[in-house]
Amino acid sequence: MVPKVKQKNYRKGKVKQFLRYPVEQEKNMEKRQLGRSEIKVAPLMLGGNVFGWTLDEKGSFEVLDGFLGAGFNFIDTADVYSRWAPGNKGGESETVIGKWIRSRGNRDKVIVATKGGGDMTGQGKNITKKYILSAVEASLSRLQTDYIDLYQTHFDVEETPVEETLEAYAQVVKEGKVRVIGASNFTAARLKAALEASARHGYPRYESLQPHYNLYEREIFEKELEKVCLENQIGVVNYWALAAGFLTGKYRSEADLNKSPRGAGVKKYLNERGFRILAALDEVSGRYHSTPASVALAWLIARPSVTAPIASATSIAHLDSLVAATRLTLDADAIRQLDDASAW
Repeated sequence: MVPKVKQKNYRKGKVKQFLRYPVEQEKNMEKRQLGRSEIKVAPLMLGGNVFGWTLDEKGSFEVLDGFLGAGFNFIDTADVYSRWAPGNKGGESETVIGKWIRSRGNRDKVIVATKGGGDMTGQGKNITKKYILSAVEASLSRLQTDYIDLYQTHFDVEETPVEETLEAYAQVVKEGKVRVIGASNFTAARLKAALEASARHGYPRYESLQPHYNLYEREIFEKELEKVCLENQIGVVNYWALAAGFLTGKYRSEADLNKSPRGAGVKKYLNERGFRILAALDEVSGRYHSTPASVALAWLIARPSVTAPIASATSIAHLDSLVAATRLTLDADAIRQLDDASAW
């Protein structure tokens, strides 16, 4: 049984901390090295895209408290989260996380990862040196911190030489504003080019890759990118680990698509292959007395190339299945069944 919610007083006033798991679990939590860096992270990353979008500040604080209380430490966000929502301008997620860190006084307990280079102005993506330097400063301000653990190039812009972007990162790393850099949404060719440039010029190298990867969407990552990551010891922190909620089993027909704001993005999975994957998840989760979401994440966690899949939670209840995934070890038969059902 899951322990009841506890409350804890912080030195900066009395603040509720929603701990459904013993704090002692932090000591036993598996930590994985991020690439070749000195950063050690838990095998699950909390997606911050919902903060300031589908989850208000109070709810965000509850999820963040629960995540940290369960022994996890790795949080992902981006400057553009959630510019797409009516009334938002971008930076909402970073602002919520910054306020949470400030109110809890726990900066040394969390590994904060954010991203820059996305379209914050309506003028397109930008990863030039000048832009990246200004984007880092803006993120530092919203996060209310003087350093970012992992700063990632959110989107590649092939017109910009990899050297120019890396030169910006060399500066902010030297200044102590960024510890480690990562890439997101890169092709294998551009990722290799960046690694070669880093080695050639002595720039910091990308220690992580954030690709779109899950049990349904396997081909793009596994075809070329996975090999590059394994050969170069690049950590993988994949987004959409639950395929916008499809792999939770929540959406099984078009009638289910209005269950959440993300439902519209799930329609493409409602096909023969998608239903085959759901059937396999149902069978495996039944054998393990678990849930499809936990099994889908456990499959990723067991993947040799993956450091920590990213998943979001909009409530403490949602957080339970994420936490359960890290306690679930799938046997070879279960992994083979999921592999076969999702084969591309």
